[in-house]
Amino acid sequence: MPRIAIIGGGHNGLTAAAYLARAGVDVTVLERLPHVGGAAVSAQAFDGLDARLSRYSYLVSLMPEQIIRDLGLDVRLARRRYSSYTPEPGTDRGLLVDAGDEAATRASFAAIGAAGDADGFAGFYDRTTRLAAALFPTLTGPLPTRDAARAAAGSASAWSEIVDAPIADAIERAVGHDLVRGVIATDALIGTFAALDDPALEQNRCLLYHVIGGGTGDWDVPIGGMGQVSGELELAARQAGATILTGVTVTSVTPDAEVTWEEHIGGLANGTEGLRTGTELTAQFDLVLSAVAPHVLGRLLGDEAAAPRPEGAQVKVNMLLSRLPRLREGVAPEAAFGGTFHINEGYTQLGRAYAEAVAGRIPDPLPCEIYCHSLTDPSILGDDLRASGAQTLTVFGLHAPDRLLTPETNERMRDELEQAVIVSLDSVLAEPIVPLLLEGADGPAIETKTTLDIEEALAMPGGNIFHGPLSWPWLEHEATSAASAWGVETAHPRILMAGSGARRGGAVSGIGGHNAAQAALELLRP
Repeated sequence: MPRIAIIGGGHNGLTAAAYLARAGVDVTVLERLPHVGGAAVSAQAFDGLDARLSRYSYLVSLMPEQIIRDLGLDVRLARRRYSSYTPEPGTDRGLLVDAGDEAATRASFAAIGAAGDADGFAGFYDRTTRLAAALFPTLTGPLPTRDAARAAAGSASAWSEIVDAPIADAIERAVGHDLVRGVIATDALIGTFAALDDPALEQNRCLLYHVIGGGTGDWDVPIGGMGQVSGELELAARQAGATILTGVTVTSVTPDAEVTWEEHIGGLANGTEGLRTGTELTAQFDLVLSAVAPHVLGRLLGDEAAAPRPEGAQVKVNMLLSRLPRLREGVAPEAAFGGTFHINEGYTQLGRAYAEAVAGRIPDPLPCEIYCHSLTDPSILGDDLRASGAQTLTVFGLHAPDRLLTPETNERMRDELEQAVIVSLDSVLAEPIVPLLLEGADGPAIETKTTLDIEEALAMPGGNIFHGPLSWPWLEHEATSAASAWGVETAHPRILMAGSGARRGGAVSGIGGHNAAQAALELLRP
């Protein structure tokens, strides 16, 4: 029976393990933490408060129904009626995009003085949806060539707008109002530190993956939180026969698939006490699948230069509130927070924030996006919290690059970034947010994660949520190997990328793990 080691027990590693074990492969997953799931986990973030928050990753768009169906996962995704709400800074107006009421959406465009942009906005996303319909089905198959992908997308799609020139050009052609331009632009900047007119097009690739999920670009709420997604993947892998070892630290990998790891926390998957902490083990495998970042794999191979350390660009803040805050405009909080709530993300503000961060400063105001899981899925709250009207808020601050932090300044910068988030949020609310924070056993229910915090907790270099730069989901030329055809190749034929660092691997999708498993099965085939 062929043997495969999977380094990293995040959702992609678990996906690969489940597929391979179901195909009869002897699979061993090696996870550093005492639990699996990586960034796709739920946690009781605040002692004394019965709420299980999606601590890091929080929405699902790119997970194919095929993976859910293939592995028999009990994963349910809830669609949000409201796409977004964006207050206009310094006014009592805002733009509410209501996917369930086109007339109300048009009225909201008119209310901010952007009636002429309603058609341009809708047209842009109609073209991205055409692109999504062509590209999304290819993500779980061998990579198409660029020419084939372009032909499938067709001339009526957003291909040329996203692929051929900086996204700033397309945004400025599509709509004119600064606030409306900003709503589109944020899709290009989530976890990506780039200018909108950058000719390298990193921002374009980011936008592409944010608008093609499910063939529609919708971002859905995982019922039960992200822990439900990873929990189901773990269950599928274990039931198929995969061995999952937690609390072990991989210390080296060789190009011929020899893996060395160290027992870090006693206890094995079968419930035994495990080996003494510090015990080092080495085993030979037929293949190694790396579900860790390419930079981490390079370090394990003794070649860090093979994949430079990437840079994340966000600050993540989780809150638990007694209720939703009141807004300056008459819009109901349940509608405003029912989708993505954009704060200080006008087009000009985003450009200025990027320039300030490049200059080494926390942007003022800090562009932020807010998401309220509990409005769509109150099951993550205990009975008493649900009855009280409590709500969760997840804040994702943009243009907070890792370069602003050092290990020595991280604690101070965490406080400064948290305060920047609060100030930015308060600037568009009718009341301050801090008095609405519930009190946990250790104080107010707010936690802030910097890029360095994320790196320390999850071994994501630079806090980069994609494990590194994103790639186009196609090849320039025909593939030359099974690994390259599936977008999981490394410099070593017996080592495959299986995480977010694989081509098409970013976000909570399982695609990186699925595609690595398919490539591995082809390589193992006689």
